[in-house]
Amino acid sequence: MLSTAQWSTIRDLVAWLDANNGRSQEEITLRILKLTEESGEVAQAWIGVVGQNPRKGVTHTIADVQGELVDVIVTAAVALASLTGNPAAVLDAKLAQIAAARLTP
Repeated sequence: MLSTAQWSTIRDLVAWLDANNGRSQEEITLRILKLTEESGEVAQAWIGVVGQNPRKGVTHTIADVQGELVDVIVTAAVALASLTGNPAAVLDAKLAQIAAARLTP
């Protein structure tokens, strides 16, 4: 879960994006699509860790993968915060729903 300070930073990032790009439906769409780009970068980094591409070999580290995963988390949080005034509550509710379905006998 993101801390209060982290959500504050996310809100600042949303405000910065809004000031530069607005918050039209097209802009929201692009913020959501940005997740696909970031997810692809995670995949690329993991392929680089395991050296799956024989032409390139090992090109990334676990730290690179971790950084790309954080980019996905931040991008998702920004997209979520662009759609609701209380993204923390939405995340908490969904996480509780997932936990109840998966973690309780």
